[in-house]
Amino acid sequence: MSGLGSALVVARTAAGITQQQFAAELGITQAALSRYENDLRTIPVPTVAVAAAVLGVTPQLLATASRRGAMAVDAHMRRRATAPATVWHRTEARLNMLRAHTAQVLGEVTLRATKHLPTYDSFDTIPADAARFVRMQWQLPSGPVAGLIQWAEAAGCVIFEEDFGTSRVDGMSQWIDGHPIMLINSTAPTDRKRLTIAHELGHLCLHNEFISENLEGEANDFAAEFLMPEAAIAHQLRDLTVGRLHDLKQVWGVSMQAIIERAFRLGLLTPSKRTNMYKQFSARGWRTREPGGDQLPPEHPALPAQIGSALAARGLSASDIDSMSGFGERATNNPFKVSPRGLSVVN
Repeated sequence: MSGLGSALVVARTAAGITQQQFAAELGITQAALSRYENDLRTIPVPTVAVAAAVLGVTPQLLATASRRGAMAVDAHMRRRATAPATVWHRTEARLNMLRAHTAQVLGEVTLRATKHLPTYDSFDTIPADAARFVRMQWQLPSGPVAGLIQWAEAAGCVIFEEDFGTSRVDGMSQWIDGHPIMLINSTAPTDRKRLTIAHELGHLCLHNEFISENLEGEANDFAAEFLMPEAAIAHQLRDLTVGRLHDLKQVWGVSMQAIIERAFRLGLLTPSKRTNMYKQFSARGWRTREPGGDQLPPEHPALPAQIGSALAARGLSASDIDSMSGFGERATNNPFKVSPRGLSVVN
């Protein structure tokens, strides 16, 4: 589905508004709205203006998004199998809307990325090698990755975070006009957030054009090597204990369970010991919430706010920034208006 109708569906889904509620807001029948959303009838200009106001966007955003092509683009997504479809469909729609807003902004500003996020054919490049290549290109230190979000943003990755309303969806990503874009769950603990970002980087590197049958497994393998390089961590994974896991979590900034899986997949932890460790975790209630996460330095995206800072430095008002980025007067969630701490790589 493409066109203005598709843009309406995505914006409505992102806002959490049902078709019945939306039709009532527009003062039309649900049947009429269905025809508009399926591009079976042309939507009158006055109706588009009302719809945009209800959805908290500008009519120009809807029109521009429909002209750019498919609005509802499937996203790479890190979620649990038990995540309700309604939740991840809405979150995917939120990413699509942020993609449209970002496209508006990038039409006015230029990102000067100091790094580059390369892409690879997953049929020719194994995920661990891709992770090593990216680490080398970014000139990362050989050990743990400190400030992962800052490294990703330096490569032009525009990262947003929102409360998904569930812990069963962690994040998702897409490419937009040569720029990677990512949406992550703001309520996730730092260790899980970092693993999600590395996982999505794996998708962006390996699955931009080349789709395999093992997308999630490949993204997991990329994330493991990216955050815990075998050459640097292998010697630390022998003779693991629960106490040792807690110490390693503070060093590598990943969950203890991720470390267990890394050791197991590298052949440094036997199946029986892996099972025994998970039994200990379950007995302590650590399978859902591990200790030590609050001791890790928190990580939050800065680039959207920095873009807003650069726009404000040009003399643009808050309403100007809203209009430029496609947010309507009712919108209170424009990430490009948050006051940053400093300027960015935007000109």
